[in-house]
Amino acid sequence: RAAVIVPDGVLFGSSRAHIEIRRKLIEENRLDGVVSMPSGVFKPYAGVSTAVLLFTRGAQTERIWFYDMAHDGFSLDDKRTPVAENDIPDVVERWRRRFDADFDAARAKRIADLRRKLAPLKEERLRLQAEVNRLQFEAVIQQDRQDKQDKTHPIHPAHPVLTPNPTHPIHPVFAETQAQLAHLQSQIAAPQAELDRLTRQFWVTKEQVRANKYDLSASRYRQVEADAAYHEKPAVTLERLARLEQVMLEEIEALKKMMKDE
Repeated sequence: RAAVIVPDGVLFGSSRAHIEIRRKLIEENRLDGVVSMPSGVFKPYAGVSTAVLLFTRGAQTERIWFYDMAHDGFSLDDKRTPVAENDIPDVVERWRRRFDADFDAARAKRIADLRRKLAPLKEERLRLQAEVNRLQFEAVIQQDRQDKQDKTHPIHPAHPVLTPNPTHPIHPVFAETQAQLAHLQSQIAAPQAELDRLTRQFWVTKEQVRANKYDLSASRYRQVEADAAYHEKPAVTLERLARLEQVMLEEIEALKKMMKDE
């Protein structure tokens, strides 16, 4: 048995030599595991991404254990200072227990529980993001009207400042909504980090790897659930554009009036 550290290019290189090396490793030996490491683990000497290949000579590959490591307990810059995030103990634990059915069942249950817990929190986050966006827009429109009255801080309608004035009546609501969003994000952070860690480990069959030209990069096979990004509804965006256009027309009419008065 052996463990070999290789540059990331060995895992997915498309040259004939790269593919043949990976084919022999899988078809003529047993590739037990692939641990992908982030770029920077060998700094300051080298910044290239690397991986650990664990294999048994002469045996048969059936399925391959992958771990997509993100942290090694040190910063990934030239300083390599200690940090709290460290996946190495988790890599060792999961490698030792990779054939433990009870361990896998408990892990799957925990993943399902975390996803159920996070789902309503992420829905609420989207709602608060929409509310923050709405309040920002309303603050710009109302601030423009106020500035027209006092003539002290004009806002160009084509380039509004998207930060409410602290003295504006809408500011307390905006600040409260932002605080709610920040608190919600703090509630999401810990379970999301645990979910990310639990899903770093996964199995891939030899048939899957063979179908992908023996590509061994973890990113090729890891299934990551992307969070829904906030996007304003098109109808709302069009309505706001119409309101901004009205502001611009009012500014133009005001300029015309000034020119006539002169």
